[in-house]
Amino acid sequence: MGALGGWEIIVILIVVLVVFGPKRLPEMGRSLGKAIREFKSAGKEIQQEVTEAIDGDSDSTKPANKKLS
Repeated sequence: MGALGGWEIIVILIVVLVVFGPKRLPEMGRSLGKAIREFKSAGKEIQQEVTEAIDGDSDSTKPANKKLS
């Protein structure tokens, strides 16, 4: 399967316009944009948590930080 060409995108946009109508398209665009921003934000938060966890683990492996029971 190849990438979508210009004609395929135009046909898809026309079908979406006919199905949903011109009044609902801006609302759908805003909703899609908001969802994408939230997804990116969540990805950055997860990446930051993983980085912090890795940094915390590397600090605990140093001999000076180990606790003896």
